[in-house]
Amino acid sequence: MDPGLLLSLIANTVNTSRIVVLSLLTHDAEMQERMLECGDDSDDELENEFSDTPGPCTLELLTVMGEVLPVPRRFWARETSTDWWDRIVLQVWDDSQWLRNFRMRKSTFFELCDSLSPVLKRHNTRMRPALTVEKRVAIAIWKLATPDSYRSVGNQFGVGKSTVGAAVLEVSKAIIKLLLRKVVTLGNVQAIVDGFAAMGFPNCGGAIDGTHIPILAPEHQGAQYINRKGYFSMVLQALVDHKGRFTNIHVGWPGRVHDARVFRSTTLFKRLQQGTYFPDQRITVGDVQMPIVILGDPAYPLMPWLMKPYTGSLDSAQELFNYRLSKCRMVVECAFGRLKARWRTLLTRSDLSQTNIPFVIAACCVLHNLCESKGEAFIAGW
Repeated sequence: MDPGLLLSLIANTVNTSRIVVLSLLTHDAEMQERMLECGDDSDDELENEFSDTPGPCTLELLTVMGEVLPVPRRFWARETSTDWWDRIVLQVWDDSQWLRNFRMRKSTFFELCDSLSPVLKRHNTRMRPALTVEKRVAIAIWKLATPDSYRSVGNQFGVGKSTVGAAVLEVSKAIIKLLLRKVVTLGNVQAIVDGFAAMGFPNCGGAIDGTHIPILAPEHQGAQYINRKGYFSMVLQALVDHKGRFTNIHVGWPGRVHDARVFRSTTLFKRLQQGTYFPDQRITVGDVQMPIVILGDPAYPLMPWLMKPYTGSLDSAQELFNYRLSKCRMVVECAFGRLKARWRTLLTRSDLSQTNIPFVIAACCVLHNLCESKGEAFIAGW
């Protein structure tokens, strides 16, 4: 059909519809005048006349023609209060209160917010103003540092519990994206070697171990997540330096998997095997050229670059070796203890999905390193 003819037909239809609408409006006005003139006696007659009128009502036609003005939408939101965060935490709390509740001083907290701002910053909408980066990070850190429920954290900050869950995941993923490779890194190898040498073990580049993070029973393959202690967990394996800072982490394996199998599956194992993780720095022990090594417990395989304790009947020299190795290896046990004490969400069974739990665990490791490197005090009561 010719476009010009089609437009002409549409215009005629629209004009005809407008004429019908105006006719109905005029008819309505006449009927109202007759009602005023006739009074109550004409009610039956008017009812019959209206009931016999065919076709759609005036309102329906007006709606089709777009003549009815839209009703402004009203946005509903639950009334909440943010005075505690805005007036108490930001303006009144001192560094000791920040440390007890957020595990870091106020200055460190705002440095963290500045680092995460490129990913976390949001724009206001017509419905409501966006949460600030500072408040979003504070909600996430509060939830990670305490065993509080989503509802209680939401009430504390004046947000919904779904907002708390979203903030935890958003902040965790932002930390991994922006800070993981900067904070969880090997750093100065010589300083690490010197640190372990001062503790009694020469040419050592770190201590390795694994720990179990409790989780809820997964929907599928749940038996794979039951560890040797009988509860559902996910494995966090970490290499730490002489100060208990994580230099390499690997998280996500089910709790049933042995530490040695987890270790062999990692990129760390491959790089150590290839000799590319540490610089080629050797010392002579007796008649052996000893490379930089890492220390592990008996669960790990004995390798040229991985030392583990002697087992069985030991002589005095072997006992001395085991003592020095264990003394240096204790730094990884202490690191896990401080990690879980600061970020107590790792002590409770996480209700996140199996795909999201590793994000939270890795983010806690980054925050642990950040607090350790900034010299944040560790409170024994944690």
